[in-house]
Amino acid sequence: MLSQERLSGSHECERAWVEVDLGALAENTQQIKGWLAPETTLMAVVKADAYGHGAITVAQTVLKHGASSLGVATIPEGIELRKAGIDAPILVLGAVTMPAQVRAIADWHLQPTLSSVKQALVFSNYAENLEAPLDVHLMIDTGMARLGCPAEEGFQFIDFVRRVPKLRIVGLYSHFAAADAPNPQLMYQQHHCFETILREVQRANIAIPQLHLANSAATLRDRSVHYDQVRVGLALYGLYPAPHLRDIVPLRPVLQVRSRITLTKELRPGMGVSYGHQFVARRSMRIGVLGIGYADGVPRLLSNRMEVLLRGQRVRQVGAITMDQMMIDVSDFQDLQEGEVVTLLGEDGQEQITADTWAETLGTISWEILCGFKNRLPRIPVDQGFYNQPY
Repeated sequence: MLSQERLSGSHECERAWVEVDLGALAENTQQIKGWLAPETTLMAVVKADAYGHGAITVAQTVLKHGASSLGVATIPEGIELRKAGIDAPILVLGAVTMPAQVRAIADWHLQPTLSSVKQALVFSNYAENLEAPLDVHLMIDTGMARLGCPAEEGFQFIDFVRRVPKLRIVGLYSHFAAADAPNPQLMYQQHHCFETILREVQRANIAIPQLHLANSAATLRDRSVHYDQVRVGLALYGLYPAPHLRDIVPLRPVLQVRSRITLTKELRPGMGVSYGHQFVARRSMRIGVLGIGYADGVPRLLSNRMEVLLRGQRVRQVGAITMDQMMIDVSDFQDLQEGEVVTLLGEDGQEQITADTWAETLGTISWEILCGFKNRLPRIPVDQGFYNQPY
């Protein structure tokens, strides 16, 4: 059961919100760091607003508990962290190609990913006027067919960039396409490809301080691919990339989604609920209206296919989920009060619903679920408590 604490002096939790369990985040960070060799560092991937958890708060927490650097997808994401006073190394994982972007990289002391000679020349043209060299990471495409220099041109690319004035190679990496698959064949093909390039680099006596290859799945799966650093996203947030990776490191979900019951009403047999009457009452029943909908990140395709938690019990959702609201069957709670808290994702008593639950129902992945929660849902640190009192 949720505690009876009440939020005072704020309207943030009147409708719906996301709770971020910083204790779970700290524990996950420490568990993952403990799984690594002492010389292997942890890059926390905080792109997409830290997978919907709130990038600044997450970054501050993971850096305090074992992470050494951060990964983002875009320059604005990196700038947001710098403006918050975070001075750890920040790698921009996405493509950077415009001169204005290079200027921002330099001004905010971010580390870009370079994937081509053309891209390196864009950086070189700007960097020649800088006093200090720009730190860059080079990416090799070993089988993802996304960003990165083609593997067959990998050594030539590395050799070219190391000769470019004012560019300093601080990292070399690639990205696995299927490290979470039950059959690791593709993962090890990519690993072999990366190793082949590294042997050429070593023969040429090219020193690169940080080699990194492993994402969350590879980090959990095989220490032989850890190298100098691992890049971990999903696992930090307490979810596993695949079921067969669950027993390696204990993790706790960090994100919980709550909403309040804003109204209750009685239905007669034959009454339809919500748009299109996708649900029709077969008996007298009572429903509760929640102040959360698909505009907040609850997929409309979950309509009539999901459950929520109320007073530690599972309750079914009924009718089409609308933009700002959804309905649940509260017939078994005759003393229910408007303002009580319902858990969409998270724990209540002995019951738990996770992003994996929704993902399995929808045939998608938990990453997409986490990233779907919109900014109009405030992020509340869990140490402010759960709120289960009426308004």
